[in-house]
Amino acid sequence: MSKETMSLLDLENAIVTLQSRMIDIGLSKGLTHPETVKCSQELDIVLNHFQKLNSKQNAYVGVN
Repeated sequence: MSKETMSLLDLENAIVTLQSRMIDIGLSKGLTHPETVKCSQELDIVLNHFQKLNSKQNAYVGVN
């Protein structure tokens, strides 16, 4: 599923999954390990997409 077609619920689930994965990798390999950093960057992308989509939906219904 592409980011463009993901719902807020899908994005929330992806965020929780990536957070858990990043924590596991960070604890086992270290916070500066390339795999931890890559997971963190993936999480940043999903978080940014979630925030953008959430802002659009809130603007649509008139919530600030």
